[in-house]
Amino acid sequence: MASPDETENPFTMLSARQVYENPWISVVEHQVLSPGGTPGIYGVVKFKNRAVGVIPYHEGKIWLVGQYRVPLGIYSWEIPEGGSPPGEDLIEGARRELREETGLEAHTIEPLLEMHLSNSVSDEWGIVYVARGISPGPAAPEDTEQLVVRTVALEEAYQMVCAGTITDSLSVAGILRLVLLERERAGGP
Repeated sequence: MASPDETENPFTMLSARQVYENPWISVVEHQVLSPGGTPGIYGVVKFKNRAVGVIPYHEGKIWLVGQYRVPLGIYSWEIPEGGSPPGEDLIEGARRELREETGLEAHTIEPLLEMHLSNSVSDEWGIVYVARGISPGPAAPEDTEQLVVRTVALEEAYQMVCAGTITDSLSVAGILRLVLLERERAGGP
């Protein structure tokens, strides 16, 4: 059996129509033929902003933001994160989200990882940064946000990920990556 060509779309795209739009997303419904030739539909959520997360890290501790997430109907602990519109420098977007949600300023911000957040149904792409050289200031959350900010040891955040207390994808990936980097720096596994 031949292996699939990784550069070609095996779906035959017959048509596409936008079925919904708001300031943050649009939903496009595609009429397709599957790789096996079966007709079907494929819905894609297209994001207008890029997802930007930032982990403020100082002396072994990170800051988390807690808020209620309407799509899931649960309270969520996360790293500071939000949307960076096209044209905004991603690092400036990370600095803005950090400042808005926590009041923190960072001397340096370095990329940790890039990822697709839910590639089976959306085109949402995200990047996570680590912020160092932290200094406090006043937070200015958006009117749609009711936030609680807390500081935890990186190891505690790692345990929260392992226990399923932190489930947000940018947060999980960013915390795991930072833990791995810090363990490598310390000469451990």
